[in-house]
Amino acid sequence: MSALDAIRKVETFVISIPREIPYLGPLRPAETVNSRGYFVRQGNGTIYPSSDMSVLIKITAESGLIGWGETYGVAAPEAVTSIIDELLSPVLIGRDPAAPRIIHEDLYDLMRVRGFFGGYYLDALAGVDIAIWDLLGKLLRVPLSTLLGGRRRDVLPAYVSGLPKATLRERCDLAVAWVARGYRAVKFAAVVSDEGVVREMAALREAVGSDVRIMADLHWKYSAPDAIRLIRRLAEYDLAFAEAPCQPEDLEGQAAVARAGVAPVALGEELRTAFEYRPRFEARAMGVIQPEIGHTGVVEFMQICDMARTFHVPVMPHASISCGIFMAASLHAASTLQNMPFHEYQHSIFDKNLALVTGDMACGNGGYTVPSGPGLGVEPRDEMFQYVRSRTLAGS
Repeated sequence: MSALDAIRKVETFVISIPREIPYLGPLRPAETVNSRGYFVRQGNGTIYPSSDMSVLIKITAESGLIGWGETYGVAAPEAVTSIIDELLSPVLIGRDPAAPRIIHEDLYDLMRVRGFFGGYYLDALAGVDIAIWDLLGKLLRVPLSTLLGGRRRDVLPAYVSGLPKATLRERCDLAVAWVARGYRAVKFAAVVSDEGVVREMAALREAVGSDVRIMADLHWKYSAPDAIRLIRRLAEYDLAFAEAPCQPEDLEGQAAVARAGVAPVALGEELRTAFEYRPRFEARAMGVIQPEIGHTGVVEFMQICDMARTFHVPVMPHASISCGIFMAASLHAASTLQNMPFHEYQHSIFDKNLALVTGDMACGNGGYTVPSGPGLGVEPRDEMFQYVRSRTLAGS
């Protein structure tokens, strides 16, 4: 690489895209949006933004080429931008984007002795990592999937995630509509199963028939014994997997649910490194892994998936709130994998925000189209920047 290609500038943007229906569906009676734009789901006690909120990273090389990255930023995103602006950006200036893995390892080491091997620091690294890979792909004029060893397929099977309607009948009707559009798998969220999780599963099975896979996201709500009892009842209706049955820190509980052998346990959206995944692989706590590239970045994502291969565990990448940039990275990375049955499709997010990026990325007829073109194959359109959140307002 020429010295002209060294990193010259790093910029961050908080993107906040309005949405009519909150994430996971309409607010329940006890759920209200607070003065900062967040609300707490009573079903699992978790805070969510009322908009689609994310952190966008722009890395400019001396040659003028730009790499775009994005990371998870649904809560207090200024924590991520502060880490990038204050700590990572000065260290990145002058670095050669031809060495993304080395850069990632060096940035990881910066805060190792302070215990920052997770959380917002790793989210910041993930966004920067994606931007560097995008920049490298553009410099070499090849897609990210080529940089990662080659693409196995151009279309990835997708499962429909979330049925954001107010009533069970409406959710069943929505599931049927997605099946009619070519999708062969649907996931529902127990946190909004107001009429009962088992009843929801039974109703969905009756609605979509026997040939469609149904997954249940249990949102960390249960103890291991309660989760096992619930999953046994859900399995009567041919449950494809039970996602996040226990609290993320309860490794023993996760392993106990997996050992019960009732249905595969899916884990991993909240994990950021191969170091966090390793003990769960060793404990056989997972039958499916769900790495979220907005948390892991490309380097850690691929390391996690390589480890999954050695444990013979399939990968179904998680897809969270995104303005479209890290979704493109996830599709590229997933397209290189040998054992990837489905990629999550958050239709209420992806479809709405797709108009804000360039390129041919799409989802239809049951599958994602992996974007073509160099790097990620997508870039933010000018329209995206009308949704940049003011740092002054956010910190006032």
